[in-house]
Order: sequence, then C-alpha cells, then structure tokens
Amino acid sequence: NNDAVCSLMDANGTVLKRKFINFHSEKDRLHHTLNKIKKAQKQHHSVKNLWRYAVNCNEQHSIKVATAIAEFAMLNNAHCIVFEQLNMQGKKYGDKKQKLAMWRKQYTQGLVTHKAHQQGIRISRICASGTSKLAYDGSGNTIRNKDNHSICKFATGKVYNCDLSASYNIGARYYIREILKTLPAKVRSQVEAKVPQLAKRTSCTLSTLVNLNAAL
Repeated sequence: NNDAVCSLMDANGTVLKRKFINFHSEKDRLHHTLNKIKKAQKQHHSVKNLWRYAVNCNEQHSIKVATAIAEFAMLNNAHCIVFEQLNMQGKKYGDKKQKLAMWRKQYTQGLVTHKAHQQGIRISRICASGTSKLAYDGSGNTIRNKDNHSICKFATGKVYNCDLSASYNIGARYYIREILKTLPAKVRSQVEAKVPQLAKRTSCTLSTLVNLNAAL
C-alpha cells in the first residue's frame, strides 16, 4: 500500500517515531508504462523498449525508497534495521507486473543493507507471517477495508493503518527474539508460561513484547 512504513522502536515496545514513505510520481510513471505495454501487446507491437523503460523506472523507484529508509535510520541513530523475510512461495511467474514488484522489494532491501553497513547499522529479518493480519494490540485478526486496502479494523472496532500496525509487529518480533535468546532455559520457560503467545513466533505482536517485558 505504501512504498515503505518505518517505525522507530525501543526494547520496551515504545514507538518513538513513524514515517510513511511514498513516491507517487514514480509509481504513476511505472503503472502508465505497464498500461502502454498491455495495449501494445494487444496490437502485437514490439514492447522491448517499453519493458526496458519500465525496469529503469522500477530501479529509480527502489533507489529513492532505499535512500529514504536509510536516512530515517541514520537520522534517528538506529542500531538495527529490521525487514520482513521476503516470501517467494506462491509467486506467479507469468505475471511480469508481480515480478517487478518482487524484484523492487529485493533490490530495495539490498540497497538499504549496503547503505546501513556503511554506517555501522545492523540488518535483521523476521518471519513475515501474520504481521499484517494480526492487530498490534493483540486483539486478533484484522479486517481489511474493501475500498481502501491500507486501512483495517481491529476486533475492538478500532480503525488503523494496516502497514503501520504491521511495522509495529515486525519491530516487536525482532526484540522478542533478541530478548529470549539472552534468557536462561528455566527463566524462558517461566516467561513463556506467563505469555503463551511467545511459544509461537508467528502469533507475536507488539502487545506480546509489552507483556514479555512485564513478565520479566
């Protein structure tokens, strides 16, 4: 829905800053080119040059997004940038538009990684399963708005931006993993008994991190 949504978070689960990154002109240019390709293909015209232009647009888009993500991290003295692990399963290999989208995600993450390492910032990845589906407040599955897919409703009735909720869950899962790694086995089992969601990482949300800190 957005090119990227960034959340600056500490180990307690406190969200310090948020940033929505969108380059509408770049996306419009790419979608316009893809529509021209579709029309040209129907008329059996060559689309080689149009595809080359679309790939170049995609590359420039990725560079702008990656630069914005890296700058947000550097300006706020972040120690680590956390991404979702990209899932290639279920990818439609015949859909070139989807190929471009997946390629842009991979290329963007690669660019951010390079820029981050130059500044001494770590990169980490977490399992993406359920980050968008689950509400950050622990209320369960969200319901997407049919007219606006960037908006969702929680089970509590709260309406929220689904990408922002997902970014909270991504940051929380990173901290949960790092905190649990430092705990002795006995303490970890005691904490997991108090916070059952910890037993299954794909069910963890921002509220899980808050509960984990409370249990400690």
